[in-house]
Amino acid sequence: MRSIIDFIVEGVSSLGYVGIFIMMLLESSFFPFPSEVVMIPAGYLAHQGEMNIVLAILWGIAGSLAGALLNYYLALTLGRKTLLKYGRYVMFDEVKMRKMEEFFHKHGHISTFSGRLIPVVRQYISLPAGLARMNLPIFLFFTGLGAGIWVIILTLLGYFIGQNEALIQESLHLIMAALLVMLGGIGWIYLKKQGKI
Repeated sequence: MRSIIDFIVEGVSSLGYVGIFIMMLLESSFFPFPSEVVMIPAGYLAHQGEMNIVLAILWGIAGSLAGALLNYYLALTLGRKTLLKYGRYVMFDEVKMRKMEEFFHKHGHISTFSGRLIPVVRQYISLPAGLARMNLPIFLFFTGLGAGIWVIILTLLGYFIGQNEALIQESLHLIMAALLVMLGGIGWIYLKKQGKI
């Protein structure tokens, strides 16, 4: 694992902000590429003075938005049937599509925000939004908000913890638990305002 992390750090360092953008674009699209191996090294490089932390975060968010837009427009133009036909080549199948659709229909537009903070869901939540022809400015707002929170968390982890892999893993578990509690609270408030509870 250490060699993989070192390779990613070197890759991000050599490609700079464009590398962050490209890798986060991949992470937000069909490719199962974890954002943790991009933004945590970027934060570490910012701590070392090799990157500007604000620019790293902004390029990470921009990449996330670009990947989400790619999925949105793929769903919008290709449709559900074509996505399922070719999705199996990138580890996307009807089960995942059904879960994303149920999540989107159950939680409405706010799902594009909350979905960005949930592992596995974040890569595919843009697809049902595209299929449903969700209003683009609203989609971009909620996607950017959710992606921004996640990118900032990971970058700050890399900045303050550095290459302490064990502490990073422990912190990620705690952060995910806190995020799920937060999302539960937001979901409850949202449903209450909608008069559904």
